[in-house]
Amino acid sequence: MNLKTLAEKLNLSQTTVSRALNGYPEVSEATRQRVEEAARRFNYHPNSRAKGLATGRARVIGHVIPSSTQHEMVNPIFGDFVAGASEACAQAGYDMIFSRVADGDEAQAYRALISRGSVDGIILQGPRVNETRIPILNEIGIPFIVHGRASGISQPYGWVDVNNKRSFQRATRFLTDLGHRRIALINGLETMDFAHRRRDGYLSALREAGIDPDPALMRSAEMTEIYGHRETRDMLRMDDPPTAILAASMISAIGVRRAIEEAGLVMGRDVSVITHDDDLSYLRNGGDVPIFTATRSSVRRAGGILAEMLIDRIENPAPEPNRLMLEAELVVGRSTGPAKTGH
Repeated sequence: MNLKTLAEKLNLSQTTVSRALNGYPEVSEATRQRVEEAARRFNYHPNSRAKGLATGRARVIGHVIPSSTQHEMVNPIFGDFVAGASEACAQAGYDMIFSRVADGDEAQAYRALISRGSVDGIILQGPRVNETRIPILNEIGIPFIVHGRASGISQPYGWVDVNNKRSFQRATRFLTDLGHRRIALINGLETMDFAHRRRDGYLSALREAGIDPDPALMRSAEMTEIYGHRETRDMLRMDDPPTAILAASMISAIGVRRAIEEAGLVMGRDVSVITHDDDLSYLRNGGDVPIFTATRSSVRRAGGILAEMLIDRIENPAPEPNRLMLEAELVVGRSTGPAKTGH
């Protein structure tokens, strides 16, 4: 079904049908309702390219992915985020495109996309503490929104973020309430803003409990299964090993569990583990009873909300960018228990 066929079925001009579907005020309410009902009945979806020509917009949202983070494209967290964002874009009649560029060339890539009229807005992911892309996009003047925040940037920008500091503060308190005092942190790269905030939450809760942070129990690297396994294995060999471990991702937590089992220990009995799990579609945290105690937030939902906010900014420009803080839920699973006496 295309616009011409739909117009013929309604005995209306293509212009009238197009204007009815795009909400032009000169089309009567009765005609608009008739056209919309027929579009639903015949499963008609406007061609986004043609709609873009009519509105002066590309009706495309862009992502620019630096080479150093291209591994993110096979990360289930990235996949769920894109699924949520693309669903919201499709519902609003927008497409999404991805561009991979060499590190340091992001500014040139953004300017090229905009000069060609290829995109109406940009989604920025994985912000660092001092994120250079935010000032660039503010200077260019294109609508954009950040998945996360950048602590070192004072310029205004729109964002959607989970409260990482409060999430890890709450998780660490849960462990101290269980009597744990040797609590390890297996964090993400701490140049990334989310990991910086998670560390702050962990340290804050330790200090509240009167526990001096031990640098030997704090690790930071890319969140892989191998990393989680290696760091846990090494810490369990210490003279005074941790009795609890806080992992920054479900992927790392799987490695943590493997190292605990290889050491002949039982997760939840000998070593407690809490992870941030992002409620992933393809990496579920067990069934009715979660495997891991986790600080849970849906990255798919975040992707949908973020895309909706960006499209609203494109279509209804406002002087102040929108911001939304999401809270993670602490879900208790089988991976945590009281600290064993003697620790």
